[in-house]
Amino acid sequence: MSPPSSAASSAKPKSNRPFWLELAILVLVAVSIAVVIKTFLVQPFYIPSDSMVPTILPNDRVMVSKLSYRFGEPQRGDLVVFVSPFNQEFDDETFFESVFRHVVESVGIRTASADDLIKRIIGLPGDEIHIREGKLFVNGAEVPEPYLLESGRLNDFGPVIVAPDSVFVMGDNRVISYDSTRFGAIPMDHILGEAVLRIWPVDRFGAVDVRK
Repeated sequence: MSPPSSAASSAKPKSNRPFWLELAILVLVAVSIAVVIKTFLVQPFYIPSDSMVPTILPNDRVMVSKLSYRFGEPQRGDLVVFVSPFNQEFDDETFFESVFRHVVESVGIRTASADDLIKRIIGLPGDEIHIREGKLFVNGAEVPEPYLLESGRLNDFGPVIVAPDSVFVMGDNRVISYDSTRFGAIPMDHILGEAVLRIWPVDRFGAVDVRK
């Protein structure tokens, strides 16, 4: 009997795994990658309100970087998404419930909490914040804010000192914005990330301009 040909001997053996198992492995890998990206890199957020008009409009979708403050510090003017101080949804969450939530959010079965807020950082730890005659003062100096929607006059506020490891945030549509003038400064560990890119609608796709 002649020996098997070299072509036959070098042929790759066919996998014995059933199709359903290979499909399950592919799905698991894809979901794992999506969870890692959502947890550590970037995450899309839907903006339902008009508290950031005109910078961000209702129904915009923005991409939020999770890396911005892993390798740097928040700066005045940054647009940040953070957990609402009144959102208690995840306080009693178990480890397995947390994993499940990350998975379903990553694959789009559910969206991130509607109670997550987006605002502009106005003050850093130790800053003195004061609103007087409708104008914002930080550490005694008036802050020019060309990005604001001029829709009404602000009430006087402060002065207050921003607590350590916290930031003072306000919306660009100040008159209707529910922000640090109502609930105080937010802890930095409540910040989910920095809004860096508008991904919807497509005709306004591009970087979120926070330094107009």
